[in-house]
Amino acid sequence: MITTRTKAGLAGIALLAAAALAGCASGPVGGDVLPPVMKNANDLQGATVELPMNQVLSIDTGSLDTDSYTAKIADPAIVEFTQGTQGKSSSDLTTNPGFTPLKEGSTEVTMTNAQGGIQPLTFTINVVAK
Repeated sequence: MITTRTKAGLAGIALLAAAALAGCASGPVGGDVLPPVMKNANDLQGATVELPMNQVLSIDTGSLDTDSYTAKIADPAIVEFTQGTQGKSSSDLTTNPGFTPLKEGSTEVTMTNAQGGIQPLTFTINVVAK
């Protein structure tokens, strides 16, 4: 025979299970993760790149070392530059250089390659709302 006390206990367990499952369905911790805006370095000269506040800009440097680029930012309050890293072997981590938006606005950026052989890349980044 099921007593009122047993029914209340089972109802409590069911409520906790439902709450736990609902928490799992709400999405990842910290919100949605969006992929970076990807651009090829060869396509940036004179370009304007729209960069949402919730994404980063990642620059594909092609065959040039990812850590060979530096950047001069006209208004560093708009975006921040992150230099790429070049793994020493194929099993080491290599990351692209890129830009992180800091606030909405527009700024000119000039990227220079330390290995030479290419002209500096000058382009505009427009940081827009999400």
